[in-house]
Amino acid sequence: MMNGQKLDLAKQDKLYYTAALEPRLVNFPELNYLALEGRGDPNGEAFRESTEALYTVAYGVKGLCKSEQADFTVAKLEGLWWVDSGAQDPLKVPREEWRWRILIRMPDFVTADKVVIAKLAAGKKKPALNGLIQAIAFLPIHEGECVQIMHIGPYSDEPATLERLHGYMTRQGLTGNGPHHEIYLSDPRKSAPASRKTILRMPVRKL
Repeated sequence: MMNGQKLDLAKQDKLYYTAALEPRLVNFPELNYLALEGRGDPNGEAFRESTEALYTVAYGVKGLCKSEQADFTVAKLEGLWWVDSGAQDPLKVPREEWRWRILIRMPDFVTADKVVIAKLAAGKKKPALNGLIQAIAFLPIHEGECVQIMHIGPYSDEPATLERLHGYMTRQGLTGNGPHHEIYLSDPRKSAPASRKTILRMPVRKL
């Protein structure tokens, strides 16, 4: 608990976890994440197992913090996406070649030592996932200035929303300055595709 209350980053940092239906310029400081990198179709087994491994460690960290009266709500899943062939249109690259780094944001009071302890416990709890669990990193990411927009609907409809985001970037004289970033506000297991909310974010810099 923090001052007797469980920390919920989604409520504390509304700028980070909300977005308008039109593109907006925002700025974010350096923040800490659990991160696991992989490759392939997001509907594939590798992505599913990586997500399970990441959440297992995240809940392990939460348990350690709770035992020290610093409980928190595990944050939403996020993903950074890119392809190796930067000259190609990423949407034309086969999904099996997509690169990703899935993320779960951590509160400022989480330390690297707690992540190490949580990884060791998670590996014993789920030995089949131990290789992925031990590959999870605890790292800072500083995106700085970004353009973001809220996408409502199926993931397959994101290209139209991204076209609006990139159109705004062009009009503002901005170019990409890091991987495409998504924050999954809706649990796909519990929400209808038409109502899913996903923040689409792109770090930017002036041309």
